[in-house]
Amino acid sequence: MPKIVDHDRRRRELAQAIWSIIALRGLNAVTLRSVAAEAGVSMGTVQHYFRTKDQMLLFACQHMVDLAQAGASSLLERSQHPDEPESIIRAVMHQTLPVDEQQRFGSAVWLAFVAHAIVDDELAEIIRHAWLGLHDILTNQLRTAQQFGKVSDDVDVEREALSLATVADGLVQHAVVGQISADDALAVIDHHLNRLFTKPSYRA
Repeated sequence: MPKIVDHDRRRRELAQAIWSIIALRGLNAVTLRSVAAEAGVSMGTVQHYFRTKDQMLLFACQHMVDLAQAGASSLLERSQHPDEPESIIRAVMHQTLPVDEQQRFGSAVWLAFVAHAIVDDELAEIIRHAWLGLHDILTNQLRTAQQFGKVSDDVDVEREALSLATVADGLVQHAVVGQISADDALAVIDHHLNRLFTKPSYRA
């Protein structure tokens, strides 16, 4: 009886192998051969799913984006009250920071993708779409906060969402190379949110 292969699972395993190579040795170390060795499979297995390095990088980046978006969606679904935008924004932004080894690993890989996107239009499109998704989440939560009277009506929520997203991106770069600590990065996020959420009254 022929062996049944879960192709989606195999692709995810190969993506994890690609991430590991990038995190430990850099994006230039990613090859069909190195990915096969890291995943413990044959070259033929890798070539069954990906013909080129570019195909591997695109899939690995998209898979990372999909996981991040799923995590953000899970946070929104777990929210028990519609007037919790501050805690949701904080949690979403915290997800982007290298506050532990797993997130440091992810941040290192993400920054490598961002750097390579300068010369890869397809990779850049994936990253731009991911940033747009984050901006939309932040914008919607800030708009909800305005509706509940927790953020001033004078606040331009789209501009503030862009500000928060770019602050988070900058913090990732500084934290992943050890310029600032994870605690300092979290404190900066709290500083920005405390500045925004200045109206605690509930609007009936």
